[in-house]
Amino acid sequence: MHYTGTIWRPPYEADSLLLEVTAGCTHHKCKFCTLYCDLPFKFRMSPIEDIENDLLEAQVLRTNPYSKMLIRLQGKDDPDPIRRVFLTGANPFVLKTEKLLEIASLIHKYFPSVNSIGCFARITDSVNKTDDELIRLHRAGYNGLTIGVETADNEALAFMRKGYNSKDILTQCKRLEQAGIEYGFFYLTGISGKGKGETGAKASARVFNQLHPFLIGPNMLTIYPESNLYQEIQNGNWEEESEIEKYQELRTLVENLNIPTYYAAMGASNAFQLRGRLPKDKEQLLETLDRIICEVSDVTARNIRIHKIQAVLRCFVIPLYMRSNCCIGTAE
Repeated sequence: MHYTGTIWRPPYEADSLLLEVTAGCTHHKCKFCTLYCDLPFKFRMSPIEDIENDLLEAQVLRTNPYSKMLIRLQGKDDPDPIRRVFLTGANPFVLKTEKLLEIASLIHKYFPSVNSIGCFARITDSVNKTDDELIRLHRAGYNGLTIGVETADNEALAFMRKGYNSKDILTQCKRLEQAGIEYGFFYLTGISGKGKGETGAKASARVFNQLHPFLIGPNMLTIYPESNLYQEIQNGNWEEESEIEKYQELRTLVENLNIPTYYAAMGASNAFQLRGRLPKDKEQLLETLDRIICEVSDVTARNIRIHKIQAVLRCFVIPLYMRSNCCIGTAE
């Protein structure tokens, strides 16, 4: 299997077949981001020959003697069929429609059992696709995109050089909805900066409440020395929220959301993992956040978060044999 650099995927894609079709990010300008700094290039699409070879390899891996032995040890006679493929890279959905359709055709050729294809996506990835093209992509299986929207706070979006604003979020996500393409949001807690988190959370909730994401997944902003944001802090242009401020921001977000969605702070950057169905579990989530805010010190919350991130990063060198899917990938 061809994998370039560190492979990132959402926690809920753990059972998906990870297929590299791109590496890197077309934007690669966000001040806080260091996810693809290990690559010697900004963005690259995989040759279609490599994509097909990886699909063939994954198909063969499911039937080799070692895989059959693992399946029998699990008490099964046959491997579970692969139902979902997750395309790796920061935003594979940016590829031209015909290329995405060609990739989908290959996936269905080697794995007819696949019923959906997901990936990370940027808000801007659908700008150059027509409404008809989005419908064609949905019919080909593209669904359940994960969009790192981060926030709908326009001031923060501009400062962090995200390349879009809150109006773009509304426009492009409504177009996805009209095409039948479901999506989830990653929300970056702390992106608005010290003293502005709750304002950013309210701005985000106002936009999110006009849409229908299947998930809102908060992750805590972690600032690395190699990031542009770190330099902005050194220059006195931006100040980080405290850990408790970030939980106050999360509380404000939950309190102001009034759409049915799944709230899931599951990533390693969250010192405390919280999840629940909104609006049903809103009060329980708010009570838990209140306890964290009142009972956990800033130092304790930061230490837990940093320890969890370091533990996960150590795992990146260990290949994960993906359960019954029999495909090598790397866990987030």
